[in-house]
Amino acid sequence: MKFKKTYTFAFWSSLLLSCFATGLISICLFIFYKEINFLFLFTFLVLIFIFTFIIIQYRVERFIYRRVEKIYDNVSLLDINDLKRDSITTDMETLSLKVQKFAEGKRLEIETLNERESYRREFLGNISHELKTPLFTVQGYILTLLEGGLEDVDIRDKYLERANKGVERLVSIVKDLDMISKLESSDLNLSISTFNCVELVQDVFDLFEMKAKRKNILLRFDKNYDVPILVKGDVERIEQVLTNLIVNSIKYGKMDGTITVSIESYKENKLLVKVTDDGEGIKQEDIGRLFERFYRVDKSRSRDQGGSGLGLSIVKHILEAHNESIFIESEYGQGSEFSFTLEIA
Repeated sequence: MKFKKTYTFAFWSSLLLSCFATGLISICLFIFYKEINFLFLFTFLVLIFIFTFIIIQYRVERFIYRRVEKIYDNVSLLDINDLKRDSITTDMETLSLKVQKFAEGKRLEIETLNERESYRREFLGNISHELKTPLFTVQGYILTLLEGGLEDVDIRDKYLERANKGVERLVSIVKDLDMISKLESSDLNLSISTFNCVELVQDVFDLFEMKAKRKNILLRFDKNYDVPILVKGDVERIEQVLTNLIVNSIKYGKMDGTITVSIESYKENKLLVKVTDDGEGIKQEDIGRLFERFYRVDKSRSRDQGGSGLGLSIVKHILEAHNESIFIESEYGQGSEFSFTLEIA
């Protein structure tokens, strides 16, 4: 017979005890009665085996269960309700695997909690820093005006204008945080429609043409798109994606550089929109964290150039809300290429 592994200990223990008892009885019969009744010995062997098997199996399982139950009572992380009587067997290998599986699960849970705690601390530190800078700037200008600067018209106008810029940056950070919060909680309703992707890119080019000219950066398509390319999506959100990517390319692009947008076939019902620049590029160790909130490749330079530090995080969330993907290729010192997919209308 092929016994289950959980009964191996009881089977062999019962077999040894039965053989020993039967051998002892057969010796006694031979010594006292000078004969051996094989039918009697076989019946005795079977009965002893069954009796000892049941007793050993029950007692050992009960013994192990009580010990494990005591462990559950002593360890606060363990819930006694998770321990079922029928899950305890004499198979110590299975029991060890269950304990190892539980320990591995708790280890992963603790690592996840530690990562979340680390992310929470980093996020709070970043957001406090981002809010602190414009707040202190605005406070400084207002205090200067209150302490006598109002009398000088030139100083008053200049400081009020600078204070207004600080308030605008605060508003930008709060709006971006609200946007991410809505995207993460699926509270943002997308208005899906059909629009011309070429026309949308051109609108974004027109919007930031003056900003690009300050660094003598050329905004261009990779070729002439004479025929409209129709795609599906929330046109306002996709415009926000293109805006963030192009503004980043301008911000980190080199003087007299070029930013190129191309629209290519990707899959059967998908297009790939690429935004390529010849700027400073991104180091490989930074690419993996590029879409994190407030993460900046060059913190001091990024803050000097303004922005909330949430642009790429918003881009990623918007595209995920559309069930689309974003990719990045970059070589430090050579430039970067951001690309994302859109569904063909």
